[in-house]
Amino acid sequence: MSILYVFLYLVCGLYIVRFLLPGQRPLYRAWLGLSLGIMLAMWLPALVAFVDAFSLRGHVIALVLLLVLTGISYFLRDGRTLCKADEENRNALRLLLYIALPLTILGFYLQYTHVLRPVEGALHVGQSTYGDLPLHLGIVTSLRDARFPAEYSIFPGERLSYPFLTDSLSTTFMLLGMPLRWAMIIPGSLMMAMVACGFVLLALRMAGNRRVAALAALLLFINGGLGFLYSFDMAGVSLGVSGSNELQYGTWLARLKTIFYGWYQTPVNHAEFSTYNLRWSNIIADMFIPQRTFLGGWTLLLPCIYLLFDGLQEEKRNARQIALLGIMAGALPLVHTHSFLALVLLSFGWLLWDMAARRDWKPWLLFVTVAGILSLPQLFAFTFRQASGSGNFLSFQFNWVNGEGGMKDGYLWFYLKNIGLPFLLLILSVFEKNREYRFIYLGALCIFLPAEFIRFQPNSYDNNKLFYVWYALCLVPIADYALKVYAKLKGLRARKLIAVLACLAFFLSGGLSIAREAVSDYKMFSENDTKAAQWVESETDSESMFMAGMQHINPVSSLAGRHIVCGPALWLYYHGFNLHEREQDIRAFYLNPKSNTHILKKYGADYVLLGSYERTAYSASDSVFDALFPRVYADAQGEIIIYRAEAGN
Repeated sequence: MSILYVFLYLVCGLYIVRFLLPGQRPLYRAWLGLSLGIMLAMWLPALVAFVDAFSLRGHVIALVLLLVLTGISYFLRDGRTLCKADEENRNALRLLLYIALPLTILGFYLQYTHVLRPVEGALHVGQSTYGDLPLHLGIVTSLRDARFPAEYSIFPGERLSYPFLTDSLSTTFMLLGMPLRWAMIIPGSLMMAMVACGFVLLALRMAGNRRVAALAALLLFINGGLGFLYSFDMAGVSLGVSGSNELQYGTWLARLKTIFYGWYQTPVNHAEFSTYNLRWSNIIADMFIPQRTFLGGWTLLLPCIYLLFDGLQEEKRNARQIALLGIMAGALPLVHTHSFLALVLLSFGWLLWDMAARRDWKPWLLFVTVAGILSLPQLFAFTFRQASGSGNFLSFQFNWVNGEGGMKDGYLWFYLKNIGLPFLLLILSVFEKNREYRFIYLGALCIFLPAEFIRFQPNSYDNNKLFYVWYALCLVPIADYALKVYAKLKGLRARKLIAVLACLAFFLSGGLSIAREAVSDYKMFSENDTKAAQWVESETDSESMFMAGMQHINPVSSLAGRHIVCGPALWLYYHGFNLHEREQDIRAFYLNPKSNTHILKKYGADYVLLGSYERTAYSASDSVFDALFPRVYADAQGEIIIYRAEAGN
């Protein structure tokens, strides 16, 4: 049922784009239509939930709205002849088969291995999903039958202002019968396909050259930098130990073993930041797979960039295309705020160029009006509300993470070693008198400069969500310039060898990062965790409150979707919350529950969780809790015990 439900959205998205943009080539219409369908599948049930609830009934109402919107688009259809497939369309299809299809298969494989993979009753994940996946799981499971605006299930009493629509799409799958694991994998894989196909098509539209588009896509998805030089420097000598300079621990092949099996020991986003300052994560391994909002954001961002770029190139502007752009752009804030910000900054740069070249305000006025009407309520009700409640948002910080606490690397060297040869080619290509390069670079520069000088949230590393958009845009002229340099070398006998060495520099670090991620395997939830979550889900009310420790792997909040008094600082601090009071209350309760039963009443706790974390972190004793509260659940080993919080009421 869930697959059929979302399939209807995809079909309607295809028809809406067919009605509004018949002049687009079939492949582009298909990509835009599927992306629009995903957006509507996120948004329409959510809109209903602000009036009713995020429930089965709400999803039926949303389906009616979908059919109404499709009907409206038919009456507003463009009467031009439908563009048919031509040789250029067929060439684009071949490019998708060669580049986007393998990337999609890779994305599905990583989703399959990294999202709650069952192993002997336990649930396993990969390296990159070990940190953030429980947060997304908690949002997905807690939104079932919720009334919007929802609360943080891991910080009750505060509005869920974190962009949640990518996760709510998985909730839709769950409500319609899909198990949690597949409710995460299927939409994640679908969005990965849209992003892979979308960037290839966008690059092809910008460059008009298949080889440029192919190279740009490979440079984006297998990005890395020059960190591999550290991995193999003085490979015959072991210069580190486990946990200290670990990237250079062991000799020769042992160095590869460290990369493949160490914790973040790849030559990209390296765990020992202070040692190597390698921070340019591979976009597949560390962004699209674990950071679902980033993936959802790019699913809509790339079509928006295409619609804007394509619309600006046409001599006669298409009002329907600009209006569709405004709708998709306006939908972005609650899908991924950084993607919305990147689009705003990019649009500003291209607006400056367009005003200088044409002085045609009408398309821009339509775009800004539609996008503004749709986005401003989200920004004021969610984004600005949360950001204004914390002093950790929007502060000056020069040179991204390199300038955090003082410059660690020389300015240009930091970017050269992290981004690698593409950064050098970018600098060289800027000197070319190429109008197309400069147009793209102006928009990209308007993203780069704010990200380089402003820290937009407490975790300064998250500015990379802006830098990746800057990088993706720059890759089209970078790839074009690289291929022109290669053509200029014609006649040199070493030209092919130079190309091989350049490809090693381009892809070795990113390739090692992806390969390491493909073999990574960590247990996240034990068999006892899963059994406890099943009991909680079947035997407790969906609004039940649990007193629990602040561990990030919590089956009650992540797998069962129940509220806990306070989740980990790992997430909540970076969302701008002050956790001090709740953290102290939780510690006081577990250290001395007899004297602190009032804390249960303070937070309205219905149950108390006692597991290995609570015993270790707070020295909690089973016998003490048994004397105070009645047990309602315990596994055979007594690892996880749940008490009814009767003494606190």
